[in-house]
Amino acid sequence: MSHDHAHSHDHDHAHAAGGSERKLLFAFVLTTIMLVVEAAGGLASGSLALLADAGHMLVDALALLLAFLGARFAARPADARRTYGYGRIEVLAGFVNALTQFALVAFIVYEAVMRLFHPAPILSGIMLAVALVGLAANVIVLRTLHGHDPDDVNIAGASLHVLGDLLGSVAAVLAALAVRWMDWNWADPVLSILVSLLILRSAWSLVRRSGHILLEGTPDGVDLADVQRQLMAADPAIVDIHHVHIWQVTSGSRMATLHAGLAPGADVGRVLTAIKTTLSERWRVGHATVQVDPGHCQDDLEGCGQDGGSHAH
Repeated sequence: MSHDHAHSHDHDHAHAAGGSERKLLFAFVLTTIMLVVEAAGGLASGSLALLADAGHMLVDALALLLAFLGARFAARPADARRTYGYGRIEVLAGFVNALTQFALVAFIVYEAVMRLFHPAPILSGIMLAVALVGLAANVIVLRTLHGHDPDDVNIAGASLHVLGDLLGSVAAVLAALAVRWMDWNWADPVLSILVSLLILRSAWSLVRRSGHILLEGTPDGVDLADVQRQLMAADPAIVDIHHVHIWQVTSGSRMATLHAGLAPGADVGRVLTAIKTTLSERWRVGHATVQVDPGHCQDDLEGCGQDGGSHAH
């Protein structure tokens, strides 16, 4: 990989991190304002739905703050102790955000069951007005966070919380309409349970994605057998590719290590350029370390050798 390409990659990642910070800070501020509005509206109308949604937004505001701090720390440069930098904090933030969603779903379901057995009178007019304002605010925040890097689990975690808020606002609006026009007090807890099931599905998906990165699994869309085949075809001097590891440190930051067996008299510099260019262009690998084996692989490891397979790191 050339120095210019590496510098460009680092610059792009730093620029993306700065954009993430601004989006998350805006989302945090607007969500905090709305949770105060919803709490006040819930107290004024006697609506447990709005109070519960305000509690939901409080958790989400804390999650957005955590995501913002994750993005800010991720922008710090690498140092002697953390040679990969602080980018993994983004993934940790996304993982924690997803876990908090499980606790939030349990709270929503508990409150919904309690409301089914102990319904309370609601001033549906105030409830509807506040719920509509909350819905509009959540749409704005979700649009702000939309379009993030698909690998960015930090923004994905924040978006998941905001989506939960959005669905909660939709449920509050529908519940307010049902109470106001049909006197269906049971609609509020039933819709809350349905929303919690949708949140649960998304939270599980995010836990799996962020957990996979923390375990340094192979990134989505990368088939190690295909990587071996493509690299073998990258230069005629390459006779063997083995001990391949590709993993992801954080959003937009993929790493790779591998061993390459070369034909006698091969131009090592040309081969290394071909391998790193192929990894960068086909699989967005920003940093690759290639060990050239002069003969038989010296590492006594599974996956090494002429007939060795490749394994995810």
